[in-house]
Amino acid sequence: MTLDEKIGQMVQVDLSALHDTNDIQAYFLGSVLSGGDSKPAGENNPQTWLGLANDLQSYALKTRLKIPLIYGIDAVHGHNDVVGTTIFPHNIGLGATHNPELVEQAENVTAREVAGTGIRWAFGPCIAVVEDERWGRTYEGFGQSPKLVSQMAVAAVKGFQGDSLSAQPDSVLASAKHYLADGGTQDGINEGNTVCSEAKLRRLFLPPYRAAVKAGVGSIMVSYSSWNGVKMSANKYLLTDVLKNELGFRGFLVSDWAAIDQLSPDYKADIETSVNAGLDMFMIPNGPDRTNNYVEFIRDLKELVAEGTVSPSRIDDAVTRILRVKYQMGLFANPWTDPSLTAEIGSPAHREIARECVQQSLVLLKNKDHALPLKKDLKHLVVVGQPADSLRIQCGGWTIRWQGAGQLTKGTTILQGIRQAVSPDTEVTYSPDGSNITNADAIIVVVGEKPYAEGAGDRTNLDLTSQDVALIQTAKASGAPVTTILLSGRPLILGSALETSDAFVAAWLPGTEGEGVADVLFGDIRPTGKLPREWPRNNQQLAADQMTGRPLFRLGYGLTY
Repeated sequence: MTLDEKIGQMVQVDLSALHDTNDIQAYFLGSVLSGGDSKPAGENNPQTWLGLANDLQSYALKTRLKIPLIYGIDAVHGHNDVVGTTIFPHNIGLGATHNPELVEQAENVTAREVAGTGIRWAFGPCIAVVEDERWGRTYEGFGQSPKLVSQMAVAAVKGFQGDSLSAQPDSVLASAKHYLADGGTQDGINEGNTVCSEAKLRRLFLPPYRAAVKAGVGSIMVSYSSWNGVKMSANKYLLTDVLKNELGFRGFLVSDWAAIDQLSPDYKADIETSVNAGLDMFMIPNGPDRTNNYVEFIRDLKELVAEGTVSPSRIDDAVTRILRVKYQMGLFANPWTDPSLTAEIGSPAHREIARECVQQSLVLLKNKDHALPLKKDLKHLVVVGQPADSLRIQCGGWTIRWQGAGQLTKGTTILQGIRQAVSPDTEVTYSPDGSNITNADAIIVVVGEKPYAEGAGDRTNLDLTSQDVALIQTAKASGAPVTTILLSGRPLILGSALETSDAFVAAWLPGTEGEGVADVLFGDIRPTGKLPREWPRNNQQLAADQMTGRPLFRLGYGLTY
């Protein structure tokens, strides 16, 4: 391989930043990605995505060596950027199932739907051990226990990749993320600084990566965050000495979205530092109207090699790792998609597995006087709260759009699931604002967080909103028993809402299959979910180093009928 061909393999360009599709051939590009809001032109459906992936692949196969392209995407709870796919509960809900076998099934469905659109690389699973719920990515982690997260990491990697990358023609490359300690930053600040000893780093944050490497994960995404003031993209000790040498990781490391730009104002110096630290592939989203695009990266890295500040052996190591994974995946032999996978996308069989994930993820926190399960033949059931009929809120962030727009996809809301579950003789009244609640035999109130993703989801205060508290109080004042369902990406400070409610269910962010919530409410399925993290009693208990007094609910808590 020429130096140009090698460096091209180290470059991953966002679709929206690709100047010209001919550049895939001209610069020997090894990868393209679609970031949170980067989508093909035309209607958002599986066929459009497949056509795009095939078109981009055709340019890679025109190069001298015909090295196939690998397309990457954030499939973090199903193939969540594509309309019509199966959207699963976010990872915090999957963690509440405490069922690795089910998680493996869920990620296998995701892999098949991703592969069905011609994409063979999922930026997941997130295997952060999350300490502070104020972090806006809390819902992307499986929980706060290294043991639980490690179990789920193994299950997710196997679900995406199979027992090995070469075991099946439709395997999708997993990317464990975000290495390392992204869930331990001070005050839960996204892309922040984790301050701790190496002993704590190894005890709390490293075990899931050890487990993922042992399970054969083919790629690992390096975090924006820092450890004791040093950015992960610059930390040779953690990237090379620990991950590659000590843990024996043989896949490749990919940066996060323009992450190396944060190292210093000098982009060329950032490239030198991060390549020498051990990064193998670089996610480059910037377009032609901004600096630090892929043409500049290629030029600068070539100059660094010529100047002797980046060794040819480091380049060879990076490219060998990338090509090894592509070869193991069978991309050289067959870079195209099996059409039968496209036909499976969003199928009833796939949605049934997602529904089971919802059923097992619900955590029953309170059930006074056996308020649940509800009878299906109630004369009059009132459902209160705008989130009850909102796929957007039900799915949360990373759904169709980066910050969340689930209403634009196909699925069943909680309200629709309730209507399907009850007797034909039961009157179901829906009141988004809680007005005109009369003659109810029972009331279901659905409240929770509006959609958000990284950064925008960081909060200093996790109190349930005053509007949600008032909605529950209004329902209670009617005199009927009240069941509250909380949709959230993390535990919220419940205040009086828990006491006011007769029954209280933590439903997390369940995805498109709202029937799974109704299945538990009406007793078709017994609740088995257990908390994947402690539930704080107040905001003062959020920071791990400030924990005082008992939490409201312990890790592993969950009632049943």
